[in-house]
Amino acid sequence: MQTADYWKLKLDLLPHPEGGFYKETYKASEVISKDSLPARFGVDRSISTAIYFLLEQGDISVFHKIKSDELWHFYAGQTLEVFCIDLDGKLTVYRLGNNYDADDSFQVVVLSNCWFASKPATDSTYSLMGCTVAPGFDFEDFEMANREELIAIYPQHAEIITALTHNTYPAKQ
Repeated sequence: MQTADYWKLKLDLLPHPEGGFYKETYKASEVISKDSLPARFGVDRSISTAIYFLLEQGDISVFHKIKSDELWHFYAGQTLEVFCIDLDGKLTVYRLGNNYDADDSFQVVVLSNCWFASKPATDSTYSLMGCTVAPGFDFEDFEMANREELIAIYPQHAEIITALTHNTYPAKQ
């Protein structure tokens, strides 16, 4: 098995604002006009985008949400846990990986506007995956969680929210 450092170098991965490392690998040249998109989108969007994304043990991808559905694909390493709080406040922990005997899946879907975070499972050294977003990802659609605000909305999930957020992200104005 290759190391995380191998993949960071080989795939030219850069630090991601939410944690871990990434590289955009695809952005469709065709766009969907904002008039044809749901109202939550303020401007035109690429039809689809894709990235590589890598987390090492000890790294987290903090709670955040985007305006599009996101399909995660497992590529290398070991199991990644994806924590998703749906629009009804239900927390689901998905296992993205190749250990089907431990209930892993090769793909996980996170629906639009759900808060989600991820981290390598306890026994994983790293997880390399891909994320495909449609309509395509734009940082304008990205909202990082403020710990206190998210706990106020979902107090039943305070422990995992505390573990998978940074307290330095400002509250919404």
